[in-house]
Amino acid sequence: MAFALQVRGLTKSFPGVLANDHIDLDVEEGEIHGILGENGAGKSVLMSVIYGLYRPDEGKILVRGQEVAIGSPSQAIRCGIGMVHQNLTLVPQLRVFENIILGQEPRRGIFLERQKARRRIEELLHQTGLSIDLNARVRDLPIGLQQRVEILKMLYRGASILIFDEPTTVLTPQEVDQLITYLLALKKQGKTIIFISHKLREVFALCDRVTVLRRGKKVGTCAIKEATPESLAEMMVGRRVLFELPRGRKPAEEVVFSVEGVSTLPEKGKALREVSFRVHRYEILGIAGVEGNGQTELAETIVGLRRVRQGKLVLNGEDITYLSVKERIKRGLAHIPEDRHRRGAILDFTVMENLMLGFEDEPPLRRGLLTLHFPTLQEFASSLIREFEIATPGGDTLVRTLSGGNQQKVVLARELSHPVSVLLACQPTRGLDVAATEYLHRKLLELKNQGKAVVLISADLDEIRALSDRVLVLYEGRIIGELSPESDEYQFGLLMGGKSLAS
Repeated sequence: MAFALQVRGLTKSFPGVLANDHIDLDVEEGEIHGILGENGAGKSVLMSVIYGLYRPDEGKILVRGQEVAIGSPSQAIRCGIGMVHQNLTLVPQLRVFENIILGQEPRRGIFLERQKARRRIEELLHQTGLSIDLNARVRDLPIGLQQRVEILKMLYRGASILIFDEPTTVLTPQEVDQLITYLLALKKQGKTIIFISHKLREVFALCDRVTVLRRGKKVGTCAIKEATPESLAEMMVGRRVLFELPRGRKPAEEVVFSVEGVSTLPEKGKALREVSFRVHRYEILGIAGVEGNGQTELAETIVGLRRVRQGKLVLNGEDITYLSVKERIKRGLAHIPEDRHRRGAILDFTVMENLMLGFEDEPPLRRGLLTLHFPTLQEFASSLIREFEIATPGGDTLVRTLSGGNQQKVVLARELSHPVSVLLACQPTRGLDVAATEYLHRKLLELKNQGKAVVLISADLDEIRALSDRVLVLYEGRIIGELSPESDEYQFGLLMGGKSLAS
């Protein structure tokens, strides 16, 4: 058995954190090897050491049986190792062609041999099946195409061991499927791929073997055909994880929130077209659809960030169509934004400051006209940290330093810390690991079974079907149909593609 890459006793620590604790790893030649673990398990640090971004405290790295010293990415590239990071390392102002050859420009003397480079890139495009306009500026490309540029950059530099660090975090489901296809094609060409993820579906679709990390230690390695989602989740978390949770009570007849014939102007995005639906007490209403079909615009309209051209929004019998965001919140609307970094939290604020955002002028947090009551703030934050199991050293910790799951818990805790009638949850588990996802799902079901209404907008069809009592499909800014969560994927696929089930 030939190994493309081996790691022995690799240890890396940072002040107060042992990120990798004497890890051994064997990656076979020509395989797709998954590195699986919760957020903070040490996956990215391990790969960053292999790629030369960090120097190990202990241990050694072997490439095809030879021990190598990798002190920088350029040395990793000379060893045939390339890496695509979560945050892409492209120059947005440059064209695709220029990004690919940057730092590796073929020259004859002082002259750049552009045609030679272009022929090499076109050959790579043909070999991989990737398709991209080499003259396009990177800043004008969607994230999925930008990722293709990163892959081509690695291949152009001659990488035969390709590391992908959480590459699907910012991709749409369609882009994820395309990436899986490309990676399988690269494997057929003899490339060795290391795929870092916490998403079990992707690991089962791609990997031959998988190594699981937990809290900086290696838990074990197994062949994917011998594993189950349940067994891998238990290795990741250290306990049994439930993928199917009971929905609980059936929806009541009482309508809590309704959208009645709402249309919007096409200002920055997709216009909504006569959207109507009702959400009942004890109900989770799922909104499914391919991303870009009006989900963001619908959420912004409900919250009050987008103007209504016609129609109305009704909450607990009151017309809230023209109320401000603040007034909607006061009347019981809570919101988990689809992008927790841009709209859910202020990363450079503390946990305590984020927990009070939007409510700092409300009692009991404020005493008098100008005074925030600090002891009350501390107790308020501490109680929410305990109740929502936020893993943080304390309320004065910056939210930026928390894992994605704990950042999302901060958002959820703030939104549910005040009286709620309806929760609008947008992509609530995007980028979260299995344990954090299970936690969020439990909270949404708890809220529903307390008699609240939940509108769940998610690009994850499995999530929609697991939690929802009913599912509406949004296409091109309008509701194209309603399905039971038990409906088969073929029916969902037809509606999400814009085809009526009746046609």
